[in-house]
Amino acid sequence: MTPGLADGPGFGVYVHWPFCAAKCPYCDFNSHVRHQPVDQQRFAAAFRRELAAMRERTGPRTVSSIFLGGGTPSLMAPETVGAILEAVAGHWTVPDGVEITLEANPSSVEAERFRGYRAAGVDRVSLGVQALDDRDLRFLGRLHTVEEALAAVRLAREIFPRLSFDLIYARPGQTVEAWRAELEGAIGHAADHLSLYQLTLEDGTPFYALHKAGRLAVPDADRAADLYEATQEVTAASGLPAYEISNHARPGAESRHNLIYWRYGEYVGAGPGAHGRFVENGRRVVTFTERHPETWLDLVERKNTGVTGGEVLSRTEEADEFLLMGLRLAEGIDLERYAQLSGRALAPERVALLREEGLVAPVGNSRLRATPAGMAVLDALVADLAR
Repeated sequence: MTPGLADGPGFGVYVHWPFCAAKCPYCDFNSHVRHQPVDQQRFAAAFRRELAAMRERTGPRTVSSIFLGGGTPSLMAPETVGAILEAVAGHWTVPDGVEITLEANPSSVEAERFRGYRAAGVDRVSLGVQALDDRDLRFLGRLHTVEEALAAVRLAREIFPRLSFDLIYARPGQTVEAWRAELEGAIGHAADHLSLYQLTLEDGTPFYALHKAGRLAVPDADRAADLYEATQEVTAASGLPAYEISNHARPGAESRHNLIYWRYGEYVGAGPGAHGRFVENGRRVVTFTERHPETWLDLVERKNTGVTGGEVLSRTEEADEFLLMGLRLAEGIDLERYAQLSGRALAPERVALLREEGLVAPVGNSRLRATPAGMAVLDALVADLAR
């Protein structure tokens, strides 16, 4: 059982640092390149103000995890990180031992900076390695080499108690054999958590445009399925089974922050383009902020928040989101909680049919999970269950 299940899904704080040294051609995240130094003190002050505004909305809470994402948060000075973490602790209760994660790119890793993050309170780093092949790193637009990536992994292992890194597979021309060897090599570098993502061509990215123009070929659906199956086999055999569709960990090393999302917990989002989902006045609300960094900054300085929109979810919307997020997990969903959110239980005859088709399976008497076959068609599965 992954950590914290008996304690509820938790409450998280997500802070988005939107700046990168370069924009990767596959990336559709809210990230921006600036050729002049960013005024970090001004942004840190804005983060403090937006977090204060979020505290007014959530009321007192106990924080389960803090995640500094981006963009490239490792471009932040340790002092900026420290100011943000102090603000979080000033507004909510932050117990000892809370997971505090910072995303980092190997090209922006420095020993002094890493030690500064650790001193500020960061206890987990997530490295955007993406590939252990120099040619593919160049193709993916990454600024580091394999040697630099592995040096960053070693350094992170020395300084932080917990480490994760990302890899992208289903790259053009990638064979199952080559991916198996690369993945085994990655696991051999002392990883206790891996996020393994299939390359996707997101609308609006350079890769999408190249593919549409016939200039970029990616593995077809059958090859992609073979690569996914190999991923599951190699990680499970190495003691890092999938606990979510794309995430693998040794027991106890799961990402506590991401578990909040997948278990349909609550979280606030601060920073340009950040989203939040939390209960306010008895109803779950969604918030999202202005995406453009300098526009967000101006809004916060004038209005104390960069929130530009949001909505109150209906019970049906909450239940649908709960299904979509929870069925990504190997532990599946709590059937009683679904009934509480939706006001009705899942239809027994529909569950029975999906079990016969091999798409879902019970977990004890109180939970339901998607099988590997169900994971492959998750959106359709959720739509069928939610009818």
